[in-house]
Amino acid sequence: MNVAILTASDSGYAGIREDISGKVIQEIVEQAGYEVVFSALLPDERSLLSKEMARIADEGIAQLILTTGGTGFSQRDCMPEATMDIAERAVPGIPEAMRAYSLRFTERAMLSRAVAVLRKQTLIVNLPGSPKAVRECLEYILPTLSHGLEILVGEAGNCAR
Repeated sequence: MNVAILTASDSGYAGIREDISGKVIQEIVEQAGYEVVFSALLPDERSLLSKEMARIADEGIAQLILTTGGTGFSQRDCMPEATMDIAERAVPGIPEAMRAYSLRFTERAMLSRAVAVLRKQTLIVNLPGSPKAVRECLEYILPTLSHGLEILVGEAGNCAR
């Protein structure tokens, strides 16, 4: 499966600070056997983020888009809204599971506004912005995502065990 990584960070985009969460995502997914075919660092601009996610899904570039950043309470945080703007179907269980798991480590997990959606044959999952939280969440959900992706692209029939 191909993966695209989108990092939303005004300060990273401006070169003010290095944003390493995207690199953490790449390390984890490559170790799990996924191929990263696209990666971008973009500012927290809703229309720009949604257009890029839609392009990746619509052109069949990746079956999984993992985003990092932009899921908090800052006035500029807009990743969930950008993701919902292009959604065809919501997948609420993924962010619910991430928040529930993350609450074991920090009560601030309840402040995440992350969403997950489907567009065509692409799953889009919003991850947190912190490298530590990205690692915790992605390592937790990734084993289950593989089966969902197989169903999405027609390689598996259903979720029955």
